[in-house]
Amino acid sequence: MSEPGSPVSSPPSAFGRILKRLCEALALVGGAILVGVTLMSAWSIVGRAVFNQPVQGDYELVQAGCAVFVAMCLPYCQWQRANIIVDFFTTRASAATRARLDTFGALLIGLVMLLVGWRTVVGLIDIRASGETGTILGLPTWYTYAGMVPGIFLTAVAALYTAAQYWRRQYVHERR
Repeated sequence: MSEPGSPVSSPPSAFGRILKRLCEALALVGGAILVGVTLMSAWSIVGRAVFNQPVQGDYELVQAGCAVFVAMCLPYCQWQRANIIVDFFTTRASAATRARLDTFGALLIGLVMLLVGWRTVVGLIDIRASGETGTILGLPTWYTYAGMVPGIFLTAVAALYTAAQYWRRQYVHERR
């Protein structure tokens, strides 16, 4: 769509600065989870190959850890405009048109993530009530859902904020 670079790289408001820090912090936590999952997986592979003793439940832990990792990195991805952008059809469009599409895209992501967050919370409540657990470790499945919820909702907030910033930038440029 429009030129690379986030219009919110240096947010003008205190809310924007706090939101940026939250996105960064959640991505760091997600990265730490991925590092932990990677180390556990390597330990399990070595244990299986050398000692015939893998880490019990390693597949369950990798599945849960990766789901939480992805959800925690989504807000930072949105903030940095690191989502996949298909600009094949917009390369010849004007900057104003690309900016409007960026605004619409960020708004759409925000609304979809609110919907996904709502359904994730509903799923969390249902799975917690049913007492569903993993097959090998017996860990409650709702833990994974609970780990995903903050990232999903923060992605929605970040997307709505970036949509507002895109709109503001476009509106200001049109008035000049």
